[in-house]
Amino acid sequence: MPKNIEEKMVISRLAKKPVDIPAGVEVSLNGKTLTVKGPKGTLERDINEKVLVEISDGKVMVKPNLEIMKRISEAKNFRAMTGTFYSHINNMVTGVTKGFEKELKIVGVGYRASLKGTTLNMQLGYAHDVDVVPPEGISFEVPAPTKIMVKGIDKEKVGQVAANVRKWREPIAYGGKGIRYVNEVVLTKVGKKV
Repeated sequence: MPKNIEEKMVISRLAKKPVDIPAGVEVSLNGKTLTVKGPKGTLERDINEKVLVEISDGKVMVKPNLEIMKRISEAKNFRAMTGTFYSHINNMVTGVTKGFEKELKIVGVGYRASLKGTTLNMQLGYAHDVDVVPPEGISFEVPAPTKIMVKGIDKEKVGQVAANVRKWREPIAYGGKGIRYVNEVVLTKVGKKV
């Protein structure tokens, strides 16, 4: 590591503050694998070599691994990685305590969703029904025929499953029919005038 570089230059603004570990949550580091256990479940993530994670006094600190940095020009990459892993760890702690959810809305005449056991069943104007089996750690809820809730403890997985469900019938520009996120704004175009 260059002698004239300080840790302050390489740590992201986010990672300067620690992640608080709430009561009932256990955070442990085994080699390069971080494990977070809480009331809703357990999450694991491999830590990048550019990052050092320290657990003490009910807090998790993310610092850059300055021992492997060779040039000052790499500082930006190390800074980005500390911020990224701060967010990952914060999301893991939130996931095992509160969980995450994405809400989707179905717009269109005859379009609707229902649950068959744990499988999401959707009628989206195709000749066949669309069935989506939830991956491990994800659950679906259908509070109304035009609303779908995707829930889980892993933020990335919840977002990916919601995006996969939305892909079955993305909103179209003419009329806005399709599956969209609840707060998503769909810009519609005026159809041809005869």
